This record gives sequence, structure tokens and C-alpha cells, in this order.
Amino acid sequence: MPRKRGQNRGVTTLKDRIKADITEAMKAREEAKLSTLRMVLSAIQNAEVAGDEAIVLTDDQAIKVLQSEAKKRAESAQIYADAGRTEAAAKERAELAVIEAYLPAAMSDDEVAAIVADEIAKAAAAGQTGGKAMGAVVKAVRDRVGSGADGAKIAALVKSALG
Repeated sequence: MPRKRGQNRGVTTLKDRIKADITEAMKAREEAKLSTLRMVLSAIQNAEVAGDEAIVLTDDQAIKVLQSEAKKRAESAQIYADAGRTEAAAKERAELAVIEAYLPAAMSDDEVAAIVADEIAKAAAAGQTGGKAMGAVVKAVRDRVGSGADGAKIAALVKSALG
């Protein structure tokens, strides 16, 4: 059965999906998407060879790399917009949109706040309150949320909930 454009059958990892999408972007002559995907693949490969020993990243580790790249694009777009460089800001936002297609859906603030409240209650039951509980609560929330929320957002919600 011929494969239709946009269908990545048999692709197992996020890295494989990106490679397949690079091929499709080449065939479709989508230059912006192609350059962004090449940059993302390069970032993943750089992360694999960083450190003492080369490794193959799991999908969760690759998602962390993608989140880092997305954060860079968002910050760059804001800096360019503040400096009046709208063309450069638009390019960064376009790259961000391509990267976000590979990220899991972000959890809403309400969902994260509910998990924060639950973990604060557990910490209080264990005798941890106030600022002393912050580290434990943030770690527990991150474990439950996974890659569904930004770490800074989690920390801010925990800090405001602990007072």
C-alpha cells in the first residue's frame, strides 16, 4: 500500500519521526520546516554525544531537548519583537510552531494547580510545611506531570500555594 504524505507508519521513536518528516519536507520543498527540523535533529544528536559516552536518547529525553529548543525560540522571538525586528521575530515564531508539533500537549494551569494542591496536602501530612516543603513538592509534581508543564511554571505555582 503506498504511503500517503503525513503518515509515518512503523516509525518508532521521536528521532525517527523527525527524520521521516525531514524527508517529507524536502519532497514538499518546505524550506522553513526543513531547516527547523534539521536544527532539532542536530540538537538531539548533540545531546546524544554530550558527556563521556555516546548514548541514544529516549523519547522523554528527546522531548526535553525539544522543550529547551522551543523555549529558546520563544525567548528569541520576544527579544526580537522588543527590539522592533518583526521579521526575525516572525521567523522564530514559525520555528517554534514547527517544534511544538512534536511536543506533548501542555497541561492547563488548573490541572497543574490541582496536582500542586494534592502534593502540598501530602507533604503537610508528612510534616513538611512552608518553604521547607517546596523542594519535595516541586519534585513530586514534576514526577506526576512529566513533560506536560514547564518547570518554572510548576515552581511558581508551588511557591504561591505555599505562601
